[in-house]
Amino acid sequence: MIRLHTTAMLHRALILSLFAVALIFAPASAGERPVPRFVSLKADEVNVRVGPGKRYPVKWTYVVSGVPVEVIAEWDNWRKIRDWEGQEGWVHSAMLSSKRTVIVTGEKRTLYRRADATSPPVVRLRPGIIADIEDCIEGWCRIEVRNYRGWLKRSDFWGVDPDEIID
Repeated sequence: MIRLHTTAMLHRALILSLFAVALIFAPASAGERPVPRFVSLKADEVNVRVGPGKRYPVKWTYVVSGVPVEVIAEWDNWRKIRDWEGQEGWVHSAMLSSKRTVIVTGEKRTLYRRADATSPPVVRLRPGIIADIEDCIEGWCRIEVRNYRGWLKRSDFWGVDPDEIID
């Protein structure tokens, strides 16, 4: 009888162990997205906090929507983000959109009609301009900003991984 009881306990422990391993190695559900990933700010006012929760103090506040940020960690409904300047903090997931945007960096940049620096220029863009991203190919991305559409070199903005293809 003792032997049967011990065998049953071992069987139960084995099943629980296998279940725990399955949970650890189970693939993410369809709703979850990989980290890191780029998103944008959904609201006109977004508080960035020291930690993941309202009890943590606000480090700074974004006051414009559409700013691209990179999600670098997740905890419950909170996302740790990094901006184009390398600043990091936590925001509530409701403040983020999956809409992809980019921010022009460096100096004034030229938006071209085609993905070719010898093609006609469309407009010159100031650093800090936020644009919607449409697609990316090798070294170039097509963007739209204030009714202007064209191609911008990947090195001229922040908000897309170096080898990322967007279509």
